[in-house]
Amino acid sequence: MATCIRCGRELPTSSFGNASDTCPECRAASAVMSPPQPRVIVRRQRPPVTSALIAVNAAVFGAMTLTGASAVEPAIPQLVRWGATWGPLTLGGEPWRLLTSNYVHIGIIHIVLNMWCLWNLGNLAERIFDPWTYFLSYTVSGIAGSLASTWWHPLGVGAGASGAIFGVAGMSIAALYLGHLPIPKQAMQATLKSLVMFAIYNLAFGAVGAGIDNSAHLGGLGAGLILGAAFARHLTGPAEGRKSLRLWVFAIACLLLLAGTTYVKHTNGSVVQFRDALRQNQP
Repeated sequence: MATCIRCGRELPTSSFGNASDTCPECRAASAVMSPPQPRVIVRRQRPPVTSALIAVNAAVFGAMTLTGASAVEPAIPQLVRWGATWGPLTLGGEPWRLLTSNYVHIGIIHIVLNMWCLWNLGNLAERIFDPWTYFLSYTVSGIAGSLASTWWHPLGVGAGASGAIFGVAGMSIAALYLGHLPIPKQAMQATLKSLVMFAIYNLAFGAVGAGIDNSAHLGGLGAGLILGAAFARHLTGPAEGRKSLRLWVFAIACLLLLAGTTYVKHTNGSVVQFRDALRQNQP
């Protein structure tokens, strides 16, 4: 009598076919499904630099409101107290306002719109650039935007991250257009078109909208385009080469910002007298 090839049991005499090599017990055991594999959920990593920038902006806005500033429309003295640009102070010994003004916002709508744009543009930029290049380009673009604003509106109070955000758009446009990135052509063209339309639409809206500082937008966009062009052809190169290039590019950028600040102070330095006159008239 035939026996099961697995356990050696005698097979029923009625067994036939390929299945007759094994007994019913072994066939039943082999039919049991293997335990299901654990479900794996792949989560997309949050962009760390963009998340940190948004957190800092939100923290500054929260601190402003907690100390008495209006969440809808902060008063000008409150904005200045928290680091907004104002020519008489910025050019009169407080150039750090060119940086801090990028983290001050004029109401809840202002910060929500800016942070929404930063989140979308920053997500893209962090896929193209390394963290330090992205963060330093953001900072340089923001300072360039503040400087352009101080030059064009020396007596105006300026605040907001839009100059830096335009810089992120500019550097991404230059990188996609000039760089040799491993991105499908159709996807790259669609993304590039979206970025260009973002810049055009917002510049057009700024040209007709009341209270929108297009000079800061243009300053940030120009800085971003230049920085993006400087890095574009080296984005996929060796890490050491990219690090050396980054040091040189930002060293030159700092010198240009210093030269620009000196020029603006020379052309608009007379506004400092306005600050002195106000102080003399205070009781």
